[in-house]
Amino acid sequence: MNRHPETSLEVERPILSMRRQGRILTLPVIVLIALAAASGYFVGALPEPWMNWAAGLGAIALALILGFGPLLGWLTGRTSLTSRRVIVRRGFFVHRRSEVPLSRVREVRSKRGPIQRMFGSGDIELLVGTDAPIVLRDLPEPGLVVDALQELIEENYLTDRRTEEQAWAAQGIAQGFTMPGDPGAYGDTTVLPR
Repeated sequence: MNRHPETSLEVERPILSMRRQGRILTLPVIVLIALAAASGYFVGALPEPWMNWAAGLGAIALALILGFGPLLGWLTGRTSLTSRRVIVRRGFFVHRRSEVPLSRVREVRSKRGPIQRMFGSGDIELLVGTDAPIVLRDLPEPGLVVDALQELIEENYLTDRRTEEQAWAAQGIAQGFTMPGDPGAYGDTTVLPR
């Protein structure tokens, strides 16, 4: 016979998954186009074969460092929001993952500069206790993300509180105590002799 009340276990569900806004790729794309034009003009037109090889290898190295490096960095960076936490993933060669439970987030702030307002992006700061704030940089639609975060934090708080009350109630029932506010909590009184 089961004496403990059944508690439902909430499954974590994904809410949002996003990358930094794509405008940060403007400069790498311009560099790749300029390198392609310059290497198309210079490679093969130089007088010595080793110069052509050096120019081609130099163009490839610059394209990898200044063009494809930032592109791969952008592709591997992702911020995910679930019903219980915020997950930030970064890094191509060295993968870094940091998770912040929504129960630890005390305040959510957003900051938008003039260029970010033009392109519809912004930074979001998560204040977690006394630690330094966690900054989610240049996310698209920061107003919607802040609203979703605040709603999830409130929902998480209410769920934690309900679970805590259920645990207290189960413990009180197991020990024969009643919760304050129950109709029978103070109904049975005994007068003690003096």
